[in-house]
Amino acid sequence: MADQYDYDVLVIGAGPGGYVAAIRAAQLGLRTACAESRETLGGTCLNVGCIPSKAMLHASELFDHAANGTMAKLGIKVQPKLDLETMHGQRRDAVKQLTGGIEFLFKKNKVTWLKGRAAFKDAHSVEVAGQTVTAKNVVIATGSSVTPLPGVTIDQKVVVDSTGALELAKVPEHLVVIGGGVIGLELGSVWRRLGAKVTCVEFLDQILPGFDGDIRKEANKIFKKQGIEFKLSTKVTNVAVDGDTATLTLEPANGGEATTLQADCVLVSIGRRPNTDALNLEAAGLSVNQRGQIEIDHDFRTKADGVWAIGDVVPGPMLAHKAEDEGIAVAENIAGQHGIVNHDIIPSVVYTWPEVAGVGLTEEAAKERGEIKVGKFPMVGNSRAKTNHEPDGLVKIISDAKTDRVLGTWIIAVPAGTMIAQVAQAMEFGATSEDIAYTCHAHPTHSEAIKEAAMAVRGKPIHI
Repeated sequence: MADQYDYDVLVIGAGPGGYVAAIRAAQLGLRTACAESRETLGGTCLNVGCIPSKAMLHASELFDHAANGTMAKLGIKVQPKLDLETMHGQRRDAVKQLTGGIEFLFKKNKVTWLKGRAAFKDAHSVEVAGQTVTAKNVVIATGSSVTPLPGVTIDQKVVVDSTGALELAKVPEHLVVIGGGVIGLELGSVWRRLGAKVTCVEFLDQILPGFDGDIRKEANKIFKKQGIEFKLSTKVTNVAVDGDTATLTLEPANGGEATTLQADCVLVSIGRRPNTDALNLEAAGLSVNQRGQIEIDHDFRTKADGVWAIGDVVPGPMLAHKAEDEGIAVAENIAGQHGIVNHDIIPSVVYTWPEVAGVGLTEEAAKERGEIKVGKFPMVGNSRAKTNHEPDGLVKIISDAKTDRVLGTWIIAVPAGTMIAQVAQAMEFGATSEDIAYTCHAHPTHSEAIKEAAMAVRGKPIHI
């Protein structure tokens, strides 16, 4: 019986997946606790990830518009002066408000916050800060942390990770970003806008691994035009720090002569890895796969009875919104309902300027499944983008050649992160390119470019 346990549900980790799972479980009438060792709730996302980085991206966009002449072209003549400490202050304030909001929601929904690190004693017993608590169901939602670069020491002064890159006390003269993925491009964009020279070193032959090939190439062109220098097909074999200067040793990815590059700040951003090491999973009868992930079934159950897992510790994209949806679904499954997440339709967004977003299959992946049709429309042909002086980017829609069902959509546009929601919802309900092409879009809006791309799948768009 449930009464033999302290809780019906114990969630380990209070990031987007964990805190959502805890709140939803409590809403469903389950006695719920959440173990979290941070001083504030919200995990990486709210504390040192999604939220603070967007605060810096937004502020730096405004500064850049004033500094690079964009506002002057609109008849708004200003001479901006950077107050970096105030910019950091508004970032910290946003984090404080949102993490405090989660604590309020815990109290409102009667979720018990167990403060401390958690480790299994068995499948239904967990030790938190020296105290043993029991639960009928335990949900692992411990998230992920920065993947280290072998042989490179992160001192959070000269060599930083994504957390350190948010706290720089001054604008670097030369920032080298190791890794051309989402986090590196976003934080590299922040400091470039504020005045740093930015060089991005990427092991692969293009940036944004996992994104559609056309989108990767176009994004590279746009960011290069903005001033970011790219060294593709290049690996970093050493970073030596002397005082306030770092000297990087670079080699071609396929081998060749080494070169050096100097910088006063180096951002290591080569990915993230699941946080499972300190959980004592063996005590619960669990292990991890080769990627350090916990394997689960469709309902988020692990092989240990009563133990569930969600978010960055399980296979799939490491995205906050994916973890949130899984948090709701796992709580509902524990409560005997039917929680479902369609893992084929999870949008991804890069919050650069312009934004880059995608959902579903890339053209490369779709071709492996069969015959496809592709439609493209450049943002330069979109009236709203034109009047806003935001011509960079495109919309690309990929559909099945036989059924016309949309398989994937990829967008580069200033509001791409918002635009992608329409297509994700359409795809969730099995929409075809015809469905999108014949849906009336408000004018003038950026999303009309989605309609035009759908028209291109079916023949030819109107406005090019």
